[in-house]
Amino acid sequence: MNKKAEDGLIEVRSGEELDYHKLTAYLDQNLPDFHGSIKLTQFPGGYSNLTYLIKAGSNEYVLRKPPIGANIKSAHDMAREFKVLSALQGIYELVPEPILLCEDEQIIGSPFYLMERVNGIILRNQVPESMNLKAADFAVMSRQLIDNLADIHQLDIQNTGLIALGRPEGYVNRQVEGWIRRYFKAETECISQMNETAEWLQENQPTSTSTGFIHNDYKYDNIVLNPDDLSVRAVLDWEMATVGDPLMDLGTTLAYWAEPEDSSLLKPFNLTWLPGNLNRQQAAERYTDCTGTNLDQLVFYYAFGSFKIAVIAQQIYARYYHGITKDSRFANLIHLIKASAHNASNAISLNRINNFN
Repeated sequence: MNKKAEDGLIEVRSGEELDYHKLTAYLDQNLPDFHGSIKLTQFPGGYSNLTYLIKAGSNEYVLRKPPIGANIKSAHDMAREFKVLSALQGIYELVPEPILLCEDEQIIGSPFYLMERVNGIILRNQVPESMNLKAADFAVMSRQLIDNLADIHQLDIQNTGLIALGRPEGYVNRQVEGWIRRYFKAETECISQMNETAEWLQENQPTSTSTGFIHNDYKYDNIVLNPDDLSVRAVLDWEMATVGDPLMDLGTTLAYWAEPEDSSLLKPFNLTWLPGNLNRQQAAERYTDCTGTNLDQLVFYYAFGSFKIAVIAQQIYARYYHGITKDSRFANLIHLIKASAHNASNAISLNRINNFN
């Protein structure tokens, strides 16, 4: 079992170690004002890219790299994520500063990049012991979570040049077809509700869409909060950010937005099920208040988000199933896949995004 390190960090997990000597030598040559040894620990959250903390004297850096055994380049493209962070500097202030990109796989076995560490609270699978969060606190946080998502979606993509980060034309169709293709490529058993949802998504795509800058993995555990007033200090994990239909992003956020009646398997990823939080429908209405967006086809976007989460979990589970990674956290992901598929199926059959029971 990993021993807890300071600040909620853990010692680097077995099988996810970095080559200390090569990394230190590389940083010594390429990182300004770097001289000496480093201390490595690992951030425990996340099922996708691996994230480490590097302490070098009084300086702290966050290192991001692809997961072990991943060959899904578009989802783990370190150069692109670095480019997104760089493009957002001076446009959207709630992002870490990118510091150094290394595309030489000989250093630690894969490309990686460094960014600044933004200190604060990240809400993962439970409320930190140091915080006594009440329902009133979650009422504030859940509203500002949606407000900030609306802010991201309303960034000026033309005058800022962000439009160059995506291909908005045909975005929805490419996403639907792409995630269906990824699912069947990683399939380990037949799940009827996944198959039925895939078919429904292909047949019920919206005829008109809008365009904006989108995060694509927006939820509590990708937000750094100020512990003093619970305001947002930074948004993390921009690996899937692009330009496309903002409602596809909202749909994914709502799919992560667990409610008390949802499967317990969905709750570790977002503490939205705790008292005080908006429910999914209220969150969607809050988004409309912020943006004026029409949500007549919200069920499609929610079903897509649920399907997408299931596919992400399936891709990770397939690596575990085939023995490519030994991380025991992945063993039960098959049940998360089925829970997400169940929510998508309920939304489609009931024509709503919550109150499924």
